[in-house]
Amino acid sequence: MSHTITVQPSGRSFTANAGEAILTAALHHGVGLPYGCKDGACGSCKCRMLDGRVVHGPHQSKALSAEEEAQGFVLTCCAVPQTDVVLESRQVTAAGLPPIRKMPARVARLERLSHDVMRMQLQLPASDVITYLAGQYLDVLLRDGTRRSYSMANAPHTLMQTPEGSSSPTPMVEFHIRHMSGGKFTDQVFGTLKERDILRVEGPLGSFYLREESDRPMVLLASGTGFAPIKALIEHLQFLGNTRPATLYWGGRRPADLYLDAWVREQLAATPWLRYVPVVSDALPEDGWTGRTGFVHRAVLEDTPDLSGHQVYACGAPIVVDSARRDYLAAGLPEHEFFADAFTTEADKAAA
Repeated sequence: MSHTITVQPSGRSFTANAGEAILTAALHHGVGLPYGCKDGACGSCKCRMLDGRVVHGPHQSKALSAEEEAQGFVLTCCAVPQTDVVLESRQVTAAGLPPIRKMPARVARLERLSHDVMRMQLQLPASDVITYLAGQYLDVLLRDGTRRSYSMANAPHTLMQTPEGSSSPTPMVEFHIRHMSGGKFTDQVFGTLKERDILRVEGPLGSFYLREESDRPMVLLASGTGFAPIKALIEHLQFLGNTRPATLYWGGRRPADLYLDAWVREQLAATPWLRYVPVVSDALPEDGWTGRTGFVHRAVLEDTPDLSGHQVYACGAPIVVDSARRDYLAAGLPEHEFFADAFTTEADKAAA
């Protein structure tokens, strides 16, 4: 038996088949509900259920606590409707998100940006060019059926590129991949993967993207390789001829973790609306660091104690994103103006 899911206040509705999670059904019908990891780990898809009944699959308590569930909140990525359901979600897009597809991808370039960050460029099929929004991600599909998620680090308008030695532009996406010791895929990227190898990918995925209709000043918060989708947002803002003030706060443990610091500084001269605040938490004396120190999300509050008039885009480690959400809402940021993409690892997903 199928059930009807209605999303308020937009009034959009779609059907979910028996045993199908709400988010899966929404994506099949082109309805852009917010989501991140799709594994019950990050909480990005959490919303209030106004009516109906669901059964949740496995998920982490930090994504949805028992108290929140008792208050009527659900995780659409693992909530299976048992009746017709009415949800409240203010992030549903009017026209839906770009269609999700599976496709082969050829490794075009591997370049170390630091000792533990690799820039990987993938060449996508030219016969049916993918569309995506700056901030979205692709899943790399591994041979054993597992997948790894990586944000596109280049804006959509830069998709068509001409590889070295070629005269024809072809679709190319850029990932920033941090080496996780023992990681099933990152060990491959830093060890055996070669240019011209073929991978399979699926996407675009995710509801982290620029809300262009807003005129609020923006905080762009990144930790580590959380800079990848932020880089795509900056490129997209440049392409739009943006004039909204934006401040990038990029945090790392040591200065080398800010692996494209020079790129950011190059943008500042031609991008008067952009400020840059690098923050390092664990600099050593030999680093010679004289900039901001501490937790990157706290640097935002040191500069702007009242966030009630702002909009925040946060990417990176779950602890940074979760801390930012909590502290920024306490500083007056409206909940619907906080957009996040937590880089949830397999270890995070396995955590209780």
